Amino acid sequence: MLIPPERGNRSGGRVQDADGVPVGDCIGTSCENGRMQQRQEIEAYWTGQASTFDAQPDHGLSDPGVRAAWIARLAEWLGDSPVRVADLGCGTGSLSVLLATAGHEVTGIDLSPAMVERARQKARDTGIDTRFEVGDASNPDLAPGAFHVVLARHVVWTLPDPLAALRRWTRLLESEGRLVLIEGRWFNPSGQSDGMMGGPWDGGVSEDELTSAVAPLFERVDRYPLSGDSALWGKDVTDERYAIVARGPLPKPMV
Repeated sequence: MLIPPERGNRSGGRVQDADGVPVGDCIGTSCENGRMQQRQEIEAYWTGQASTFDAQPDHGLSDPGVRAAWIARLAEWLGDSPVRVADLGCGTGSLSVLLATAGHEVTGIDLSPAMVERARQKARDTGIDTRFEVGDASNPDLAPGAFHVVLARHVVWTLPDPLAALRRWTRLLESEGRLVLIEGRWFNPSGQSDGMMGGPWDGGVSEDELTSAVAPLFERVDRYPLSGDSALWGKDVTDERYAIVARGPLPKPMV
């Protein structure tokens, strides 16, 4: 939600949203309409992908080997004790269901109603109680400080304003919480980015660039190269894939 200019916080004259994130110079009805159109286009794209999304081994996790590889990695990044997890941009809910099966309390958020319905069906089929809601993963309607882990897999590259999203996600964490980002840099055969989402990281984001964005928000950032772990993807991959686990959110930075 944007705070109107006359009521909003300002830093050097820049309007900020309710989380203290600068929203730039574009405010008003025309900008809101533009953001709404962009959101609708992104929603339509992922809704169109929903019916075939799980065909990829690392999406559906139907292969026992791929599934076991993700279980092991998630345990490494989250630890063994059950915690509250927000799975943002959860898609068809594969990771949410894995985490809930391991005893974690999971809330999954995705912009696509079709993706969310498939996630809910997975939860029903598995017999677990997991909350899935339709919502904007970049600005989820979740309580600040309510989660020990915020998880996002292959999400930040799709966002119109990923830096603002990272700040908002940090606000969701308790004092000892951690942000787990699984990302990559995707290229088409010509070596150019895929160009599907239209955001600043369209086509993916490098490990170094995402680390630079996350590091000012946390006490500690660990990096895990994943391109060589073919078990996670069900095949060999040549593009850049990795995970970042950031621990200990810092107090709200001055902006």
